[in-house]
Amino acid sequence: MEMNFNEGEQIRRFLLIVDDEYINREILGAMLDDEYNVLYAVNGREAIDIVRENKSMLSCILLDLMMPEMDGFEVMEQLHSDDSLKSIPIIVLTSEQGAEVRSLKSGAADFLTKPYGDPEVIKARVNRTIELSETRQFISSAERDELTGLYTKPFFYEYAEIIDRYHQDLKTDAVILNVEHFHLVNEIHGRAIGDRVLVAIAEGIKSFISGFEGLGCRYEADTFFIYLTHQDDYEKLVTVIEDRIRDISVSLHVRLRIGVYPRVEHDIEMEERFSCARYACNTLRGNYSRSVAMYDITLRERSIFMEHLVSDIQDAIDQKQFLIYFQPKYDISGKDPYITSAEALVRWRHPEYGMVKPGTFLNMFEENGLISILDQYVHRETIRQIAIWRKQGITIPISVNVSRVDLYDENLGDRICDMLEAEGLTTDDLYLEITESAYSNDAKQLIEAIDRLREDGFKIEMDDFGSGYSSLHSLTTMPVDILKLDMKFLSDDKIDDKHTNSILNFIISLARWMSLHVVAEGVETKEQLELLSSLECDYAQGYYFAKPLPVEEFEKKYLYPETTESRDRKSVV
Repeated sequence: MEMNFNEGEQIRRFLLIVDDEYINREILGAMLDDEYNVLYAVNGREAIDIVRENKSMLSCILLDLMMPEMDGFEVMEQLHSDDSLKSIPIIVLTSEQGAEVRSLKSGAADFLTKPYGDPEVIKARVNRTIELSETRQFISSAERDELTGLYTKPFFYEYAEIIDRYHQDLKTDAVILNVEHFHLVNEIHGRAIGDRVLVAIAEGIKSFISGFEGLGCRYEADTFFIYLTHQDDYEKLVTVIEDRIRDISVSLHVRLRIGVYPRVEHDIEMEERFSCARYACNTLRGNYSRSVAMYDITLRERSIFMEHLVSDIQDAIDQKQFLIYFQPKYDISGKDPYITSAEALVRWRHPEYGMVKPGTFLNMFEENGLISILDQYVHRETIRQIAIWRKQGITIPISVNVSRVDLYDENLGDRICDMLEAEGLTTDDLYLEITESAYSNDAKQLIEAIDRLREDGFKIEMDDFGSGYSSLHSLTTMPVDILKLDMKFLSDDKIDDKHTNSILNFIISLARWMSLHVVAEGVETKEQLELLSSLECDYAQGYYFAKPLPVEEFEKKYLYPETTESRDRKSVV
C-alpha cells in the first residue's frame, strides 16, 4: 500500500492500526483520523508488509496482541530485530489483564485498554508517544556520527563522564587514534574508499572495546577518541583495524597513530586527558617504526614546557628573543667553492630555558597555527638585515622558510613585497623555501599559491627534497626554481654505494633537464662534497662549510674578512 499526497494537502503524520476485529479498527480509526492519516492491517503478516513499504512515513503503530496468523508479540519481535524498523513506536491494544508488562518488556512504548475510553485521552497518549519517539530519534541522530555510527564529541564527553561518576575506582585510558596523511587516501583512491576506510576503523574500534566498559567517538575527519577500561596492549587494536582495512583492498596502505593516556587521573578534566593522549599521538609523526605511544610523567613535563613556550611567543617577539642566524650556501660548480647566498634560520634565546632548539618549537607552532606569527617576524627581521647590508654596499640574497599555513594566505606575496619595498629591496633579494612535506597536502591549492608567488617575482626553493615519500611526484608537478636536496640519505657509509649514487645522479640530472638549480643541504664531509662536484651539483650548504651563525659572526667571517682584498669586495654573489 503506497501513501500519496495531493497537491496542496496538509501533510499529517501516519498511523497504522493493526487489529483483526473490523469494529475495533473502525472505532479507533474514527477517534484518530481527524488528526492523522490512518492505515489499517487485519493481521500481523499484513502489518509487517505495510510497515516495510512505508517505514519512512509511519509515526506510530497501534497493535492488537491477539490475532490469527501472527500475533502482536511476533510482530514486535520482527520489527525490533530490524534496525530500519525498530525505531517506530508501538502502542499495544489489549483487553487482557497482565499483558501490559509483557508488552512493555517486548518493546512497546505504551498500551491502550479495550474497550476504548475517552477519545481525547487516547489522542493525547498517541501524541505523547509520537513526540517522545521523535525527540528520542532527534537526540539519537545528534549523538551518533552519521558515517561511522560512533558517538559525536559532545555526547562522547558526557557519557565518558557518566562512566567516571558511577565507576570511580575504575582504571581507564584516554585514547586518540589518527590516520597519517589520510587526505592522500581520498586523493589517490577516491572519497568513497576513504569513507569505507573510516567505517572500517570505526568497526575495528567497536570490536576492540566490545566486552569492556568503553566508548568510541569520531572526533573529527580522521581522528577518533576511545575511552575504556585500562588495556595493556593497543597493538591489538592496530591489528584489528588493519585486518578490516585489508578486506577493502590489499593495495591500501594506511598508517595509524595511537596516543594513550593510561590510567587517567580522574581529577583532570576530560578534555585535558585527551589533550595528553593527543600529545602522545603527535610524537609518532614521521616515526614509522611504531604505532602506539604512551603518555607518562616525562611527556607531561614536556607538555607543560611546551605550553609555556606557546604562551611566551608574543613576549618573545616583542622582546626580540628570536634571533636570526645565517648559514652560507656555496657555489661548487668550479674548482674553488665560494659563498653565493645564505639561508636565514631562527633560534630562540629564552630568558628562562636558554637556547631552545628549533625542532622543539617550530613543529609545535606549526601544529597550533602560531607559525605564521613567527614567520612574519623572521621575514621582517631578515629583510631589515638584508637592507642594512645593502646600504653598506654588500649584496647577498637570503632564503627564508615559508610554512604550509602561510601558503594558504592569499595576501602572503603582497605582505612580503610590502616589506621589501619599504626597505628599498626587490624579490631578487629574498628567496622563499617551501618544505617538501607541504607538497603532499592539497596539491591544486598549493600550485595556485606558488604560482602567485612566482608571478610576484619570487624564486621558490623546494626544501628537504628526498626526506619525504612523494618526492619525484612533487618535483614533476610543482612550479619551483631551485631544488634543495636533503643529504640525510647519503651518510658516510653510503658514499660508495652504487645504488645510492645512481639515485643522486638521476635526481640531479632530472633537475638539470627541468632547468632547476640544485642546492645540496646537510653536506658534512669532504667525501660528500667531492661526490656532489663530480655529479655537477650547483650549490652546497652544511656543516662542512659552516654551521648557522648569528649575524655578527656571519658578518665577521663572510662579509667583513680581515684581508684587504676581501674587504674591497662589496658583493658575495
